[in-house]
Amino acid sequence: MSIMDADAWADRRYYGGDLPAEAEREIHLAGLAWEDPDAVDSHLAAAMALAPGHLAVHLAHYKSLFYRHRHLDAAPHALAVVGIKGRELGLCQDWRLVEPGDAAFDSLEPAPRLYVFSLAAYGYVLLRGGEVEEGRIALSQAAKLDFSGQTGAQAVLDLLDRGQEED
Repeated sequence: MSIMDADAWADRRYYGGDLPAEAEREIHLAGLAWEDPDAVDSHLAAAMALAPGHLAVHLAHYKSLFYRHRHLDAAPHALAVVGIKGRELGLCQDWRLVEPGDAAFDSLEPAPRLYVFSLAAYGYVLLRGGEVEEGRIALSQAAKLDFSGQTGAQAVLDLLDRGQEED
């Protein structure tokens, strides 16, 4: 990609909403700098400074850290998304206490789906990072809320159980 094309790509407005353009640009620049982990971290830190606690910034951090196998570093960002969506849905802030009837978890509505997928992601990265007990708890809760099984939380728990039986 030429420098001019990269600038145009970095300046595009993809996320919209209340994400400041400068923060979005930093997220795009992080994507362009993928092969330089320090630059990625720097751009994402700048995005967080420009839009502290913003959903898109947490998602960008999570994805970046997950794909670089920094699972325990990704976990707080997945949990932040759970908190953001939980507040939006009016849920108890302790995800362990959320019940299936507390939101439309059986619908295709974006907010409840992102809540459940983020909770499953949190559990998964904890497992991958060696925090098996907490990861299992988060995945169990995600499976309880995931009526359709789309998060894969139950499948991961089943694999975990089979592995423990073999040990």
